[in-house]
Amino acid sequence: MTFSEYGNKPVHCVHCGSDKVRRRMTKIRVAKSEGSRLESMADNFPGFDGLDDDPKALAQMMRKMGSETGESLPPEFDEVVDRLEAGQSPEEIESALPDLGADGSMED
Repeated sequence: MTFSEYGNKPVHCVHCGSDKVRRRMTKIRVAKSEGSRLESMADNFPGFDGLDDDPKALAQMMRKMGSETGESLPPEFDEVVDRLEAGQSPEEIESALPDLGADGSMED
């Protein structure tokens, strides 16, 4: 039933025909504009100070930003974030994964 039909159309159970039914909400997804996503990220991450010295905080920020974009990220993204969560510095990760971004997928 559409939102506009609710309350204007009689509802009966499809299994038993009873009119003793309750409204069930399904999951919804709200589409955000790119500007709205960027604004949300700016609100959640007011500054990047100290992230260079805290790989775990950097990983947390990257996961949140990744989810805010709503886009599919390359597998290398998860690899880097997993390593940051384990406490590796960005320099250590770069040394361990020299080909990271060689195809342009993780470059600035």
